Amino acid sequence: MQLTRRTLNRTALHRQLLLRRSDLSPLEAISRLVAVQGQEVNAPYLGLWSRLSGFALDDLSDLLYGGQVVRGSLLRATQHLTTAEDYVWVRPLLQARFSRSSQSAFAAVTKGVDRDELATLARQHLTGCTLTRPQLRGLLAERWPTADSMALGWLAQALLPVVHIPPNGIWGRGGATPFTLAEEWIGRPLEAEPAPERLVERYLAGFGPAGVKDVQMWSGLTRLREVVERMPLRRYTDEDGRVLYDLPDAELVDGDTPAPVRLLPSFDNLVLAYDDRTRLMADEHRRQVCVGSVTNPVILVDGFVAGMWWLTKAGLRIQPFGPLPDEVMAEAERLLEFAGQKGAAIEIGSQIRP
Repeated sequence: MQLTRRTLNRTALHRQLLLRRSDLSPLEAISRLVAVQGQEVNAPYLGLWSRLSGFALDDLSDLLYGGQVVRGSLLRATQHLTTAEDYVWVRPLLQARFSRSSQSAFAAVTKGVDRDELATLARQHLTGCTLTRPQLRGLLAERWPTADSMALGWLAQALLPVVHIPPNGIWGRGGATPFTLAEEWIGRPLEAEPAPERLVERYLAGFGPAGVKDVQMWSGLTRLREVVERMPLRRYTDEDGRVLYDLPDAELVDGDTPAPVRLLPSFDNLVLAYDDRTRLMADEHRRQVCVGSVTNPVILVDGFVAGMWWLTKAGLRIQPFGPLPDEVMAEAERLLEFAGQKGAAIEIGSQIRP
């Protein structure tokens, strides 16, 4: 069965809670999304606001302080928020990726550093306490004074499952990143050998139907084709003939289903979930949205990317890719009110930059 681009678009929006704001709790929504991108501190709050009815800033802050949601490096070795229940199996599943990427990134500036010894020493320093990255790298530099101290701190983060506890991750808060051993903060050990099928299933539930390259792009894992093909999944094709996989009983949404205007934050899950992003945006727009390591905030109109936006101290700036409906302004006003900037200016222009 061939699926049209609009069917894939509407199905993705439905599974991402973007066809209508959901009554799910924030904890339930984060679990459904598997992990919420969190490179920018405020982005997860904006992403959940776009998806949930009645969402307030304290709803997520309380989960972080309570330990039900944790912040740390996960998918693609980037910062995410995930439930504590999911962290304990997702992080060990990704550990091989962390080890490989850290080796390629820091080998030249950490010559003579035994990685196993570094992990053991970092764990000793962190046991029973929280240290900021600068504090931890300072302690590690005492053992390896000729190595790049910045790299030592990043290596520790890659080799050890650590989480960044509040006030890190709280709306509007900055400062040095704190390191806490994940097992101590969560209060349980991480799973020893989680199955990759589990992650594929959760991905498809939140983002499918999708191809193998899509799953790999989203997760950062490789060599998943054999994993996917041995699973009891339903197969489709898209308009370009790519094979897509989905859960056997997962719902598809008609391509003519109305889609509301949504303003998605930087690095939003939906934008980064696919290798082929044509179900969301034209290729020429992708080149403007995804620039190097940056993924700009986007405006969805009729389900597709129609522009970019930035929240500033002065208000909200919009860079459209074409004419925008009035509902964009209305949604922008609602976003400003949520962000505590009710009544601030909204500026629209084809050449605006943040």
